[in-house]
Amino acid sequence: MKKIVTLTAAVAALASSFAAAPVFAQEAQSPWLVRVRAVNLSPDNKSDQVGGTGASDRISINNKVIPEFDVSYFFTPNIAAELVLTYPQKQDVRLDGNKIGTFKHLPPTLTLQYHFMPEAAFSPYVGAGINYTRISSVNLANGLQLDSSSVGGALQIGADYKINKNWLINFDIKKVQISSDVKTASGTKVSNVKIDPWLIGVGVGYRF
Repeated sequence: MKKIVTLTAAVAALASSFAAAPVFAQEAQSPWLVRVRAVNLSPDNKSDQVGGTGASDRISINNKVIPEFDVSYFFTPNIAAELVLTYPQKQDVRLDGNKIGTFKHLPPTLTLQYHFMPEAAFSPYVGAGINYTRISSVNLANGLQLDSSSVGGALQIGADYKINKNWLINFDIKKVQISSDVKTASGTKVSNVKIDPWLIGVGVGYRF
């Protein structure tokens, strides 16, 4: 949360510095905006000790750069809903630094955003919403299993910089809650992993 507060302050400062930037009329634009981003997924990797065997016996997930596609709909010039999509991503799973297998996850996220200066060239925004992650293709050592899904909150901060009436550059940061129990083949819980990744993305957008 401290990082989100700090980032919010930074965006607000940037917004004031761009106050004199040119504006673009919104009347002729549709409410639809699409973006594509390259996103660095950086998990927090907080987990219980596996079976309580030792402080170092913890599970972690690798960092990864993933593609992201999102669709936004503006209910008003300031308020929009954004649906974030990608395709199933394969992640490595490590125990105490040693790879023990892989899994795939599909993490669509829906947020409600407030855009502070929608008519300015530089338009920062904040958002909050929900993430649903579908976990599949689990292939871990010793028959270990993960939950099939995770539901959690999502916080977002970002900014669009308009190149012209339709095209824009986007910078976006999200904090998403994703967690899963780790179980034996018989269903006994041996750990809980809070992946809770930071998603830092840069991309381009098109406003219809």
